[in-house]
Amino acid sequence: MGLRFRKSLKIAPGVRLNVGSKSTSISIGGKGLRYNVNSRGRSTTTVGIPGTGLSYTSSKNYKTKAYQTKNNLQSQQRAIKQAQEREQAQYEVAVFENQCELVKSIHKECDDYVDWHNILNSQPPYQLGGIGRRELEAKKKYENHKLKFTDWLFKREEKVYNQLAKEIEAAKEEDREEYAEWENTVSISEEVLNGNIDAYLSVIEEMNPLEDLSEFGSGFEFSTNDPSYIEVEFDAHFKNVIPTEEKRLTQTGKLSSKQMTKTRYFDLQQDYVCSCTIRIARDLFALLPLKTVIIHAYEEKLNTATGYNERVLILSVKIERDILNSLDLDNIDCSDSMANFYHNMQFKKTKGFESVDKCSF
Repeated sequence: MGLRFRKSLKIAPGVRLNVGSKSTSISIGGKGLRYNVNSRGRSTTTVGIPGTGLSYTSSKNYKTKAYQTKNNLQSQQRAIKQAQEREQAQYEVAVFENQCELVKSIHKECDDYVDWHNILNSQPPYQLGGIGRRELEAKKKYENHKLKFTDWLFKREEKVYNQLAKEIEAAKEEDREEYAEWENTVSISEEVLNGNIDAYLSVIEEMNPLEDLSEFGSGFEFSTNDPSYIEVEFDAHFKNVIPTEEKRLTQTGKLSSKQMTKTRYFDLQQDYVCSCTIRIARDLFALLPLKTVIIHAYEEKLNTATGYNERVLILSVKIERDILNSLDLDNIDCSDSMANFYHNMQFKKTKGFESVDKCSF
């Protein structure tokens, strides 16, 4: 009795590579319809009714090598196309899932803490009237420079030393700029620690702590009349931030895209606004010696009575530094976390945010 060897490998959903002792073939399809072509040029199409045992098979042999090669290449092209479609589907689903996670995780990022006391007590880059680091290095270079034979030959000694002298002057200027920057930073730190409100606003403008939040389309306005707190207004733009379509992979690896349910869409909206709110407070607490950050979030909403969009307040919250620092920010639900703070927020799962009044602090 003869022995036959056959091995089948799945290379993509609905596509299998069959390796036998005498030939290799590719099968495309599943129950009910399958197309098979082997390395000898033989193609077979099988059509059946699942569960009945009834099927029909048609086959055709290509005798010339050119036809066989053409048929094999066409089969490979179909397999490649299916693999590319699956890869694209996986990418789109990954982008969708990442965006959903991102809008709920904004608060987990935060700028580094600025230690104004340490800056105030920092040492100058060099003693005033002394020599700075760059000037010292340039002078050593001048003193230790050894002329090359070609410098003597072409009488370039004066030109070489003039260039080195220019480098000393440039180094002096860089040292002076560094010293002036240190003086300015120390002066600002003193003003900040003394509760100078103008210094607060200058630091915010200069350091722009919420710059990376601009990718979410949110604008920010800062105001205060007391050095213990800052009030922030920001616009929560949901367009291009909250996905409106839900994307998943089917069992066969194809992309399934459908309208996101209202409850999930509005839930993401709420998490996004609350996550942004906590992030704003964290960055400002890291930048300035504040006790409180008061945040007002706005949304553009259609007024059905006028037909125009209006800027509507949807969240007003007072965040205390001590309370925020006591939370496990990696594990909180941002929307639920608002319960830790004095706030106004009206939210319905099927309608989203409703207009609220500013908290009276």
